Amino acid sequence: MKNIHKLKSLSWGLFTALVLSTGCNDDFLDTKPLTKIPSEVVWTDAGLAEAFVTDIYTALGNGGFDEQMQASLTDEALFTHPGRGINTITEARSNPAEPGWINSTLNWPDMYRRIRAANLAIENLRDPKFDNPAMAERLLGEALFMRAYLYHQLVRYYGGVPLVDRSYVLGEADYSISRNTFAECIDFIVKDADEAAQLLEGKSLAKGRSSTAAALALKSRVLLYAASDLHDIPTASAKSAVIAGYAQKELIGYTSGDQTERWRKAQAAAKAVLDLPGLGYALGLSAPVSREEGKTNYMNVALSRGGGEQEMIFGRYFIQSKNEGGGRIGLFNGPNGYRNWAGNTPLQDLVDDYEMMDGSEFSWSDPNHRAAPYDNRDPRLEATVLYDGANWKPRFTTNDPANQIQTGQYEVLDDKGIKTIHFGLDSRQSSIEDWNGTRTGYYMRKFVDPNPNLVDMNMWQQVPWAFFRYTEAVLNYVEASIELGEDAVALEWLNKVRFRAGMPAITEGGDALMERYRNERRVEMAYEEQRYHDVRRWMIASEVMGKQPRIIDIKGSLKPGKQVTLYQYNPENYTYSYNPIELGKGIENRAWDGKMFYLPIHRDEMNRNDKLVQNPGY
Repeated sequence: MKNIHKLKSLSWGLFTALVLSTGCNDDFLDTKPLTKIPSEVVWTDAGLAEAFVTDIYTALGNGGFDEQMQASLTDEALFTHPGRGINTITEARSNPAEPGWINSTLNWPDMYRRIRAANLAIENLRDPKFDNPAMAERLLGEALFMRAYLYHQLVRYYGGVPLVDRSYVLGEADYSISRNTFAECIDFIVKDADEAAQLLEGKSLAKGRSSTAAALALKSRVLLYAASDLHDIPTASAKSAVIAGYAQKELIGYTSGDQTERWRKAQAAAKAVLDLPGLGYALGLSAPVSREEGKTNYMNVALSRGGGEQEMIFGRYFIQSKNEGGGRIGLFNGPNGYRNWAGNTPLQDLVDDYEMMDGSEFSWSDPNHRAAPYDNRDPRLEATVLYDGANWKPRFTTNDPANQIQTGQYEVLDDKGIKTIHFGLDSRQSSIEDWNGTRTGYYMRKFVDPNPNLVDMNMWQQVPWAFFRYTEAVLNYVEASIELGEDAVALEWLNKVRFRAGMPAITEGGDALMERYRNERRVEMAYEEQRYHDVRRWMIASEVMGKQPRIIDIKGSLKPGKQVTLYQYNPENYTYSYNPIELGKGIENRAWDGKMFYLPIHRDEMNRNDKLVQNPGY
C-alpha cells in the first residue's frame, strides 16, 4: 500500500511540473498528433515514402486465398455454404443493386482508393525530395506497377473504366468522370507496366514486391485478354445478342483495328517473360517424367517449394499469424471429418477433364474408367483434388486406421454381424460436423500443405498465393501462337508443361489443338483465378456455365464373405459404384445470361457519378 501512495505522489508531481513548465507557453496547445505524419513530410524521407508505397500492396488482400474463392463462380468448384453472394453470380442474378460476391481485390471503391494512393506516390516520386535516387526510382516503379495492376483488375471485370492519373484534392468543382474506352484502358495499363519494368530492372526487391518480371507478366496477361474474342467487337457481337445490342461497344472492346495484330502483341509480350533468366521450373524436358514425379512437380509449383519457387513471379506471402486468412486455406477448404469447413469443393465437371495417363479422354461410358475413376489419371488430379479413398493426413478427431478420405456410403457389420451403413467421415451425413461436409464428393488439395504434423483446423500454413507465375506466360504464348497459326511453336511449349506433369505430348493442330490447349490451361491453372476470365474471353461461358454442375455419388458394397466392422477404403473388400449426378436444384440453380460477361457497376457508383454508363444487359 505504501508503494502505491508513493506512485500517486510521483505522478502528481510530474503532472504539476508539466503544467508549470507549459502554462505560459501557447505553443503547448499547438501540437501534432503523435500517430499521424503530415503528408508533406512523407515525401521528404525515404523510409516514410517506402512505407507509403508498401501500404498500396494491401489492395492485394489475401490473393486468392479468401474463404470464398473465385473458383466457386465457375465450373471448377461449388461453395458449400450458400447465401453469401456466390450463387447470385452463378445463377446470373447479378444486378447493380446486388452484384453478388465481390471481394476487396476487385471492389470498385476499394480499387480507386488504392489508385489514388498510387497516383500520390507517382506524383511525388517523379521529383523526389529525399536524397536517394535509386530508392526513388524503385518506389516509382512499384507504384506504377500497382496502378497498372489495379486498373487491370477493374478492366477485366468491368471493361473500360474512368482513367484517373492524378490525385484529386478537396474543393474541386466536379469529381465526375466518364468511362474511358477499352482500348484506352489497355494502352494506359501497358504504358505503366512498360515504365515499371524499365525502372525496376536490376533492382533487388524483397519477396512479395513487384519486379521487372511482374510488370512484364502483367503486360502479357492484359494483352492476351485484349486480343481475345470477347473484346473484338465484331466477333463478340456475332456471339452475343446482349453485346450486339449495346450502344457503347467501345467501352468493352475494340470496334476497329486488326485482331491478328493484337494476337501478335500478346505473343511478343508473353515471349518477353519466357526470355527472362532464372524463371521456370522443370520445363526443359524432352519426354514425360514418371507419374509420381509429375505429381511431385505439380505440388512443388503449387506449394512454391522444392524448386517450384522458380515459378513464382509475383506472389502474396504469409507468415504464421492469426490475422492472415491466407494461412487458413486448409481450414477453409479441408474435409469436415478433420473439423474443417469444406468451402470450395471441386465439381465433377473439373474432375472429368483430367485425362488418362496416355493422354486419352476420361469417359464414364468406358466400363474400366467407371469402375475405378481415379486410377491411371493425369497426376495433377491427385495433386489438386482429394477424392474418395485418397490418402491424407492423420485424423485427430476420430478413429480412422487408414487416414483416407471418406465421402461415400459403405456397408459394414455391426457387433451382431448385421449389415449397416457407415456414412463417410467426410460426407454430409458424417458424425463429425455434417454441415461442413462436401456437397460434391470432393475436397480441394491444391495449395494445402500436406505436412502430417500441420493440423489445418487450428494451425496456419505459409504457402504463398501466385498472382503471376511463369507457366501462365507459357500458356499465354501457346494460345497466341495457335491463334496466329504457328502450331509447331505452340506444341513445343505446351508439351514442356505436360512433360513436367508426366503427361505425353500433344500432336494435334488447328481447332483440335486449341481444344487440347484450353483443357490443358483448365487443368494446369485450376483454382488460380484463371477459369472465370478464360470462359468469358473465349465466349464459351454459355456452354460451361449455363448448365447444372455435376457431383459424385459413391457407394461401397461388401463383397461376399467379407467381414468389415471398421470401414477403410479397400477394393478387395468392397465393390464400389460411382455415379455422376446433377447437383440438387435447391442448392444452386446455375444459369447463364449474356450480361454476365461483365459485372455491373454498382448502383451507388452510378449515383455518385452521373457520367458513368452501365454495362450491357443491366
